[in-house]
Amino acid sequence: MMRTRPLKVALLGCGVVGSEVARIMTTHADDLAARIGAPVELAGVAVRRPSKVREGVPADLVTTDATALVKRGDIDVVVEVIGGIEPARTLITTAFEHGASVVSANKALLAQDGAALHAAAEEHDKDLYYEAAVAGAIPLIRPLRESLAGDKVNRVLGIVNGTTNFILDKMDSTGAGYQEALDEATALGYAEADPTADVEGFDAAAKAAILAGIAFHTRVRLDDVYREGMTEVTAADFASAKQMGCTIKLLAICERAADGGSVTARVHPAMIPLTHPLASVRGAYNAVFVESDAAGQLMFYGPGAGGSPTASAVLGDLVAVCRNRLSGATGPGESAYAALPVSPMGDVVTRYHISLDVADKPGVLAQVATVFAEHHVSIDTVRQQGKDGEASLVVVTHRASDASLAGTVEALRSLDTVRGVASIMRVEGE
Repeated sequence: MMRTRPLKVALLGCGVVGSEVARIMTTHADDLAARIGAPVELAGVAVRRPSKVREGVPADLVTTDATALVKRGDIDVVVEVIGGIEPARTLITTAFEHGASVVSANKALLAQDGAALHAAAEEHDKDLYYEAAVAGAIPLIRPLRESLAGDKVNRVLGIVNGTTNFILDKMDSTGAGYQEALDEATALGYAEADPTADVEGFDAAAKAAILAGIAFHTRVRLDDVYREGMTEVTAADFASAKQMGCTIKLLAICERAADGGSVTARVHPAMIPLTHPLASVRGAYNAVFVESDAAGQLMFYGPGAGGSPTASAVLGDLVAVCRNRLSGATGPGESAYAALPVSPMGDVVTRYHISLDVADKPGVLAQVATVFAEHHVSIDTVRQQGKDGEASLVVVTHRASDASLAGTVEALRSLDTVRGVASIMRVEGE
């Protein structure tokens, strides 16, 4: 039997995502009620600009006093889609204190203060759900913390930012330079006027922190994630990648060490073989590849941003939290029992593609090979082209640590025959 008293929902933020959440709650009200077992009622919408017309949102529900809204005491669920650290953090903790569970899409806040938010939710016996914080509509967080809860996840490798994937895909498919591809992404609405958070990897790093924490049952904060943007990727890098049968993607990579004693989390551009499933992810789409002991290899793919896709994830969490509310239960909270140390980037072992500008004369290759050998970095392949006294030398290594590779590059720069290091890129997805 369906309960007649509605569950009341407070919406914090009514921008692209928030307005879609409000619209779906209205247009799918009967379906949501049937799935939950009780009607859900939009009880208030907190915004910064109350004069703006918001289609489908009654004016009498709009307020600029978000604090008063979450303190009402009759609110069952607070949906937070305003983003940023403050006032979101204070509003969420206040919501817990006044009896509401929370659904959030706030990746930056969860990456920075996820542990404190989970602790506040547990203290007040409330839910904190955030499927929409990573990869938009793609079901990813719930599979990691529920469906794979009995498995051991060893690696999460993914494209988690649609803007950067669109730019790199355009560079790959058309031969465009970075700026040209960025300009097209901006014109099409894929890139913000200030794309720094995307192209410098901040957005992906926050998502990597969240994914690593869930996958490895370990607290991983944003500061633990190594971050390298993709603004230095060139058309020449793509040409080199194609010669290797690869393409280039900005990847979020979370790994458990081979001995199981530590984890790493990193974001950076990398070459991946065209045979890898992630290589075929085009445009602004996201995809995440998960490797675990029992399930093996799993791939999650779909639209990673946008109003409707992100609202879909928010509404999925809203249904789950409302069901918990009716049953008097809470869903899974933070699982950080493993408490594994997060290793620095210097300990990460991977393959490398290094492009050098060198003098075109006898003995250069031998000098370069000697430097690699002295730093215990094994060479897989070498390509050399040159004329008129100048040459390019491309070296692909076997697996080596980031620290050993850094020492190798420093030594290479000291050679008289090496004019410069044109590019260094990791090779992933073997």
